[in-house]
Amino acid sequence: MTTHTANPQQTSRIILLLALAAFSSTSAFRVLDPALPQLAQEYSVSTGEAADVVKVFALAYGVLQFFYGPMGDRFGKFRTLAWATLACALGNVLVALAGNFDVLLLGRIMSGATAAAIVPLSMAWIGDHVPYDQRQATLAQFMTGTILGMTSGLVLGGLFTDTLGWRASFWFLALVYTVIGLLLLSQLSKVPESVSTNNNRLQVIGPIMQVLKTPWARVILVVVLLEGALVFGVMSFVPSYLQLRHGVSSTMAGLITSLFGLGSLIYVARARWLVAKLGEARMVWIGGWAMGSGYLLYTLGFHWSIGVVASIACGFSYYLVHAVLQTNATQMVPEFRATAVSLFASFLFSGQAIGVALGALIVDHIGIIWVIASGAMMMPFLGMYMGWRLKQRPAQSG
Repeated sequence: MTTHTANPQQTSRIILLLALAAFSSTSAFRVLDPALPQLAQEYSVSTGEAADVVKVFALAYGVLQFFYGPMGDRFGKFRTLAWATLACALGNVLVALAGNFDVLLLGRIMSGATAAAIVPLSMAWIGDHVPYDQRQATLAQFMTGTILGMTSGLVLGGLFTDTLGWRASFWFLALVYTVIGLLLLSQLSKVPESVSTNNNRLQVIGPIMQVLKTPWARVILVVVLLEGALVFGVMSFVPSYLQLRHGVSSTMAGLITSLFGLGSLIYVARARWLVAKLGEARMVWIGGWAMGSGYLLYTLGFHWSIGVVASIACGFSYYLVHAVLQTNATQMVPEFRATAVSLFASFLFSGQAIGVALGALIVDHIGIIWVIASGAMMMPFLGMYMGWRLKQRPAQSG
């Protein structure tokens, strides 16, 4: 692999562009969460069935990582994600025009398939150009874009649902993707890339097998799969839970849930201090218990305002765990970094799809509160397990 290093000032500018692309990607991911009850009513499906719009996006996002990772290693990470960002506009237009539930699902599949390139290839590009000892703090800065996108998606989704209708949010997203995609493409000649020099063919199976043969990579991938199910699989139902339990509007439910992003930004602001003070093992241990406690607040809350505290707590504690996992992901197999990080994203969002599918069954057969309660019970164990594995592993370097 040939590496071209950017100077720090240039790297900062590129990371800002990547954060903007990540913003658009995660906005699309969360924008329909507050609209699930309305989708159920409009298309005459259950709330659990309406959640398929989240599940199929996550599945497409996860499966396409098997393609984008090797493609990024072969042709360049920035180039691949730039074109994918522009292509994202098409899927969102199809969703906005959907006349039936099947077309809506098809549009969400297209949206997830194209958005899949953005965050993992951005992380892999950062892994190529930022030293490991600076990488967690740099990734935290980049993840500000994903956090704000997640927050904005929830808020805009709720706001559009209550005012212009949920379809308006997808016209808006199509415009955002178009602008950011063109901006990224305009920078192609100025951005340093690391590309594979092994041969001229696009290899898919070989790089994936190299990652899966690595024992530490298997640990990270399994843990992030479970994290996806227990965090985003559960959080997808929180806006609906707030509407059904406390009778708040879609806008209010989206706003409350979006405070997950505020908790995440608190982590970003203190990332360097937290890493230095706690270390990776204690971060994931504390994060797992704190996330479980946040879920418990949702279930015990006698008033919607308790959800405000719960959302902030969940956002902060999630990033205590996830920041450690994603930093390790960038170093699992450095010679196939894009493939490794794309597999990481694939397992994360496949986990979300599994979590949403299981959550939908729980919602339709037991009750929505039990989706959140299951996260409260299981997340602490995941944090403790990952903390134990980190203590068994020598410190990373380089």
